[in-house]
Amino acid sequence: MQTWQKIYATRNPAEASIIQGMLEENNIAVQIMNKQDSSYLNFGDIELYVPAVLAETAKQLVAKNLLN
Repeated sequence: MQTWQKIYATRNPAEASIIQGMLEENNIAVQIMNKQDSSYLNFGDIELYVPAVLAETAKQLVAKNLLN
């Protein structure tokens, strides 16, 4: 069984989607868990999870791409 680790959280659905696409382009599987309230979007986050063995690589990719 594969363990997943949270690598990023945001309240912006577009940002989550862009990061998901970037990670998938780099052959890293991504799961998105939307914990936002359906009525009040300022409550809760959208969390991105990757396999634990790839978490450090994914974090580095996210950090690198957020700086650009």
